[in-house]
Amino acid sequence: MEPAAAPASPALPHGGHAPAVGGTARGVRRRQYAVLALTFAAYAAFHASRKPPSIVKAVLSAGWAPFTGPEGTHRLGELDVAFLAAYAAAMFAAGHLADRADLRVLLGAAMLASGAASAALGAAYFLGVHSLPFFLAAQVASGVVQSAGWPCVVAVVGNWFGHTSRRGTIMGVWNSHTSVGNIAGSVLAAAVLEFGWGWSFLVPAFVIAALGVLVLVFLVAHPSDAGLELDAMEVEMNGDGGEEVELLVEDKKEVEVDDDGELELEMGSQLPTAIGFLEAWRLPGVAEYAFCLFFSKLVAYTFLYWLPFYIRNNAVAGQFLSHKASGILSIVFDIGGVLGGISAGFLSDAIGARAITSALFLLLSIPALILYRTFGSISMRHNIALMFISGYFVNGPYSLITTAVATDLGTQDAIKGNSRALATVSAIIDGTGSVGAALGPLLTGYISTRGWNSVFFMLIVSISLALVFLIRIARDEIVAKIGARR
Repeated sequence: MEPAAAPASPALPHGGHAPAVGGTARGVRRRQYAVLALTFAAYAAFHASRKPPSIVKAVLSAGWAPFTGPEGTHRLGELDVAFLAAYAAAMFAAGHLADRADLRVLLGAAMLASGAASAALGAAYFLGVHSLPFFLAAQVASGVVQSAGWPCVVAVVGNWFGHTSRRGTIMGVWNSHTSVGNIAGSVLAAAVLEFGWGWSFLVPAFVIAALGVLVLVFLVAHPSDAGLELDAMEVEMNGDGGEEVELLVEDKKEVEVDDDGELELEMGSQLPTAIGFLEAWRLPGVAEYAFCLFFSKLVAYTFLYWLPFYIRNNAVAGQFLSHKASGILSIVFDIGGVLGGISAGFLSDAIGARAITSALFLLLSIPALILYRTFGSISMRHNIALMFISGYFVNGPYSLITTAVATDLGTQDAIKGNSRALATVSAIIDGTGSVGAALGPLLTGYISTRGWNSVFFMLIVSISLALVFLIRIARDEIVAKIGARR
């Protein structure tokens, strides 16, 4: 007796056929993991290449003009602001460009250019360059090209994960690339510092350039680039695992399973048009979160650029640490930041309230900073524990706002899930935050000459202002939660 013929797969455009649902889901999962891994590595490399200036600060101030003398810390602060101001200014244009350009090419090119800018700073050591305008120009160039990185990676991840219900947790884990990159950059820069501070720039420059090549070759920026289209809904499949999967098929708009188990597809889905810059600013919640991130990032980037210098110049248990030991010890703050970002994402998913979660972390970061400044010098154990706690609470809301919140706002109902608004919204939020990131290190360069208590007071005031911008949104979330229980 002849075996029954298998049901035909539904036809797709271009003469193809939809794969079996199980195979499709497994294939999509593999692609999603590959995108997460590659974008994670790419943005970790961006942050690793930003870390060397903080690691070499103490060395430059000790004997490399024009960063020596009473004005040395001022010059170092100006070097930071040159990068961050250029980064912030270019970020708005980069987000606008990312919504319209090929994300793979733009991201890869930005990584290669970032490697070149970092290498130029390292070359200053070997060429004996002591010109402040050269250092400032190199930092400005680095800030401009690095600004394309964030809107690109957020848009790519949003393309693949924009409709998942576990967005906060996924983004929280993925956004640990910030702290992982800081850790890797600190370790790499500190490890080769003894051979000359130029190597602290050259090694991360090589890493980001090499990963830029991998991005150009392997990154799939959108499901449609792989012949797939992500549906806004989830299709529940009662397979062996009984799990709920997001189904992606080529050029599909709707997927239904008929009584015979065959897939029926409605074709004709088209990508939405990109959103305008001013229109994105007017979206609900964008301005509040953008200005909240302004102050949150001011605090986070002050630690990013000045923590090794602070550790080097403040005795722990009565002893001053070396340049290398200070750089390596500072990674404890970033380790805390990794867990803080993941915890904030998980908690915000669990309670369904991004603003409440961010406000809670911001509130707790105030006593954490006070304790670190007051008791961190007692012993190495106290220093490590309190630095970890500070990193946990400071980086938690910063991580959540730049990822899950930005994705929520960029795909909200007000724009009917327009995923092409994502890069613009992300750029607005992160660009505004980057203005604060530029201001924090600059102010620290000047305020630190009056004592570090003044610096910590500035940080606490900044956190308090960040909380102010979240009050309305957090109140609305609380009201919504109370109303839902009635």
